[in-house]
Amino acid sequence: MHTKETIDRRIEDLKKVCHSTGMRVTEQRIIIFEEVVKSCEHPDAETVFQAVKKRIPSISFDTVYRTLASLEELGLIFRVDNQLPKARFDADKTPHHHFICVKCNEVFDVFLEEGEMLSIPKNTSKFGDIKDMNLQIRGVCNKCKKNKES
Repeated sequence: MHTKETIDRRIEDLKKVCHSTGMRVTEQRIIIFEEVVKSCEHPDAETVFQAVKKRIPSISFDTVYRTLASLEELGLIFRVDNQLPKARFDADKTPHHHFICVKCNEVFDVFLEEGEMLSIPKNTSKFGDIKDMNLQIRGVCNKCKKNKES
């Protein structure tokens, strides 16, 4: 769970980006973004919709989905992996990677320990300018591994 200070700072980032792009800052947009920011679960659109619906009962799934798409377009959130059955979103912009369970599709954040570094292959730059790097590790999570052993 992220701290209130972190969430508030990210909402201020949202407001700045909206103002700079001419997009309106609406309560719906803020609440949808906040639900993604405060989650460490990499929620899918349905999960975000259910959480937002508790706060804004009249909101539609379509509104949530379109807002998530616009937040992604603005670079405020990103899809974890396009191969998952449902798009999962992450608002944590700190450098990290993901472990994705091939059995249950759970997504876990992987942060490098102090002194650890991953390097981008040198020949990658021939394809264009590099913005960031996100390593996706696929495997079987401990919970699924334990269930298989039981």
